[in-house]
Amino acid sequence: MAILFLPATLLIGILLYFNKNTFVHYSFAVLYAVLLCSFGVYEYCHINKIEFQFFKPDALSVLMLFALCIVSIPALFHAYRYIVTHDETPRSRGLFFASLIVLITAICMAYISNNLAVMWIFVEITTLSASALIYHHRNIRALEGVWKYVFICAISITFIYIGILFLSLAMKEAGIDTFSFDELMKHAGKLDPFWLKLAFLFIFTGFTAKMGLVPMYTAGIDAKDKAPAPAGALLSSILMNMGFVGIYRVYAIISKTEIQQWASTVLIISAVLSIFVATVYMTHIKNIKRMFAYSSIEHMGIVLLGLAVGGIGIYAAILHIVLHTFVKPALFFQFNQVYRVYQSKSIYDAGHYFKYNKAGAIVILLGFISATAMPPSGLFISEFLVFQSLFEAHRFIILVVVLILLTMIIWGFGSNIFKLLFTPPMILNENQVPRISPWDSVSQYALLAMAVYFAYNPPAAFVQLIQDAVKLIQ
Repeated sequence: MAILFLPATLLIGILLYFNKNTFVHYSFAVLYAVLLCSFGVYEYCHINKIEFQFFKPDALSVLMLFALCIVSIPALFHAYRYIVTHDETPRSRGLFFASLIVLITAICMAYISNNLAVMWIFVEITTLSASALIYHHRNIRALEGVWKYVFICAISITFIYIGILFLSLAMKEAGIDTFSFDELMKHAGKLDPFWLKLAFLFIFTGFTAKMGLVPMYTAGIDAKDKAPAPAGALLSSILMNMGFVGIYRVYAIISKTEIQQWASTVLIISAVLSIFVATVYMTHIKNIKRMFAYSSIEHMGIVLLGLAVGGIGIYAAILHIVLHTFVKPALFFQFNQVYRVYQSKSIYDAGHYFKYNKAGAIVILLGFISATAMPPSGLFISEFLVFQSLFEAHRFIILVVVLILLTMIIWGFGSNIFKLLFTPPMILNENQVPRISPWDSVSQYALLAMAVYFAYNPPAAFVQLIQDAVKLIQ
């Protein structure tokens, strides 16, 4: 299926870019959505089957594909809503949709890649396609954001490449001649620890740019702020998941060696620093989109903590990142409507959102509860399991520090959200406020409801997939 999915996406992307007909653009977007869902179903039905030597949909990649398909459908719809409410030319509309589907496809292929070098190629493609989305508005701020994103991601890609070179030295001494994840895990005990440590440091650092972690988290912040909200929703969910998949697969190899404890310490340091950075910014920031972006950094730090500590924490990490994939796009999709009302990203220019868009305001309130992992948020379950794993591992100091930081995040996040919802705006001409249809918020309600459902009443197949993914490390 992969060999058909790739050229089909390329063909649709080319037709979207060169064709200027509005009906054709939206028809191809719908066609791609059908193709994407078909691809996801096919990969699930052929789990653990090697495709064309370089691809293999295992439990982890199928889970990520499942979340991607669910989020991509409303992303394409809100991309359409974004286009019709902005003054777009046929060329800019075609480029926007083409870049969107290339980004989604590259992420899909990175998920199912069974070869580190092949995954590296698709990671680079996501940088190029995301750059086109970030620069969509063609203004000086978008230019600044895209160059910053390209520069940092170029460094991160170079780091991954250097890590692959160090890994090849470890493989040479072990007699391994392929970058297949299956082969590397099978012969992990033969890899030289010195070269493996260097490889892990560089590869992990490179993938932090995509996952949104310290030290290279800055790439994603400007990207999510400058890109249109539907694109920002994907950058803050499925693209960050791709970074997680890369780190997870390399850490799975490390877990079979004597340096696992050392690698776990590296992950914990990055995780705590990421949560700390998110706390510092979220208690001061007044830009709504950047606030959502820093919230994603917080959650990636929690995911990494669960992965590093082990035990039930690995299960919790996978569950948390899947649930986050539903929650965060809901907030970004809703931002489209917030911006239509206030024509500003600043919290100082917003207020009384309940008055102007009641259905959307409820989404913001529920999204805040979900993103801060307060009951009945689905993320409450996964965060509780991460804290349980920290307690069982006797990491009491880390547990206390993280709880304090998360409390501060709730205060900073909440103060801005409640100002948006209830405080009167400083300057707003109510005669120019557009009427927002409640139907525009339906997708966000569905995504938030799914996060609750898969946390409190997960289907047996969903639980089994997570358990199978955990076995890659345990």
